Amino acid sequence: MTGQEPLTITKKELVHRIADATGQTKVVVKDVVQRFLDEIVGELVAGNRLEFREFGVFEIRQRASRVAQNPRTLEKVEVPAKRVVKFKAGRLMRQQIGGDDSDDGADDFDDDEDERPTRASAPRRAAERPAARGKSPAASAAAPPPAPEPPAAPLRPPPKPPSNSPF
Repeated sequence: MTGQEPLTITKKELVHRIADATGQTKVVVKDVVQRFLDEIVGELVAGNRLEFREFGVFEIRQRASRVAQNPRTLEKVEVPAKRVVKFKAGRLMRQQIGGDDSDDGADDFDDDEDERPTRASAPRRAAERPAARGKSPAASAAAPPPAPEPPAAPLRPPPKPPSNSPF
């Protein structure tokens, strides 16, 4: 950054750019973009994980309930458990933004936990996975299931988005 405030790019601006680049009408592009966003939300609501290779991963995490403190009154307040959306940027995005890309080209995803089959590719991926790791299908069938992830540490909620945000 150069010290300036970053620009806020709206969905309307993105639709305009995509329409100009593709030659499609803004109405068509807006409809496609909105349907894409609606599908992402729908899959997250259903508890599914969305993985866009090289871009990133969206998934729902369960936050445990906790006791917090009101900074004004110093009163203890019970914060209930809730589901939150987690986004993890992919390797290509991190490299382009200039983030940590010190993994020397290694994939940022754990083979065991994060490579979950999609509805369309579940049978194909399950058949390919043992061979890709150098294991026989019989050996992988006898392997114990991966241990469940420990609950994430409670974090401070992120700041509210600008009032012109669609979210």
